[in-house]
Order: sequence, then structure tokens, then C-alpha cells
Amino acid sequence: MRGLRTRLALANARGYARNADGVAAVEFAIIFPFMLALYLGSIEVGNGMAVQFKTALATRVVADLASQYTSINNCTMTDILGAATTVVAPYSASSMVVTISEITTNSGGQGTIAWSDSLNGTAHTVGQAVALPAALQIANTSMIWSEVTYPYQPTFGYVLSGTINISQSSFFYPRLSTSVTRVNS
Repeated sequence: MRGLRTRLALANARGYARNADGVAAVEFAIIFPFMLALYLGSIEVGNGMAVQFKTALATRVVADLASQYTSINNCTMTDILGAATTVVAPYSASSMVVTISEITTNSGGQGTIAWSDSLNGTAHTVGQAVALPAALQIANTSMIWSEVTYPYQPTFGYVLSGTINISQSSFFYPRLSTSVTRVNS
């Protein structure tokens, strides 16, 4: 009796072993879509984070470059704005908007635009009021304000879809003078 049970148990075990290939195929078919979505999603999120980092870096680079001048002419401004496209490489900068402005504050620390230029966008209007962060509301000062907006479009669109506008801004104080003069020449 005992030998019969052992033989039946072994026969059942062999039967399960022969059917394991089918179970593995079913498990793979169930898990594969989730694994594929996870993989593609990690690529999309990784690229999005890289673009966000490069956008922040481009904002700082543009403000830093402009803050190193006492006077900026048209040619120099074109080079400064173009530096942002170099920073975001290898990502396309064709629809990225870069705006750089100088803000001057009055005795109450309220800011207004002294001059503004933009690449692929609209510059701020001279004299336009600007709401500054509390820490930058310093009376009678000038600062360079750069803004970069990058319209990120995910490659696959499985996890992230549509256009995501990544925006960054930076404020730098002029380094060589109290303000930077914008010359139209």
C-alpha cells in the first residue's frame, strides 16, 4: 500500500513538472505588460528629470553670464540667450523659451523691469511690475532675472502623456557694477 502511494505521488509530481512550461508562459503573459510599462515609464521619467535638471542649469547659466557684464549689446545678448540651447543639448531647444530681464527696485523694494530680451518667446514690457520673493525685496537695487520654460514631450507616452512645461527661474546680482545697461546696437 505504501509503495502504491509513493508511486502515485511520484506520478503526480512528474505530471506537474511536465505542465510547468505552460504555467511559466501564463505567468510571463500576465507579468510582461506590467514590466514593459515599468521599463518604458522609467525611461520617460528619467528623461523628464534630465530635462528638468538641464532647464535649471540653463536658467542659472544665462543669469550668470548676463551678470558678468556692465553693458550688453545685441550681439552679446544673442550669445547669452544661445548659451541656454547649448546647455540643454542633446535635447532639442527649438521650442524652449528663454527670457532674461533686469529688475530694478524702488525704495520700498518693489521691482520693475528695466530691460528684457527673449529667445522663442515674448520679452517683458519695460516698466512692468514684478512680484519678487520676500528675500529679494531690497530697496534701490538691480538684479538679473532669467526664466527658462521647456515643453517636455515624453517619448512613449505610456506613463507620462501630453506636453509638460518645465519652468525654472533664477535671480543674480550684477557683479561688476550696480546694474547692467542694455544697449541696442
